[in-house]
Amino acid sequence: MARIVLTILGVLLALYVVFGLLIPTIFGIFKILLVVGLIGVAVFVVITLVSKLSR
Repeated sequence: MARIVLTILGVLLALYVVFGLLIPTIFGIFKILLVVGLIGVAVFVVITLVSKLSR
């Protein structure tokens, strides 16, 4: 009986860790990478436009 209860508690803890900690962390990392990528593209476009206008 105790083994079944501990197995259920272990499964619930694993689900909490996956859905409560790992998934929000992964989405946060993707958000940061998206913002950094957009800033990089914006800088690239500005540098390209400035170099073409200065000719």
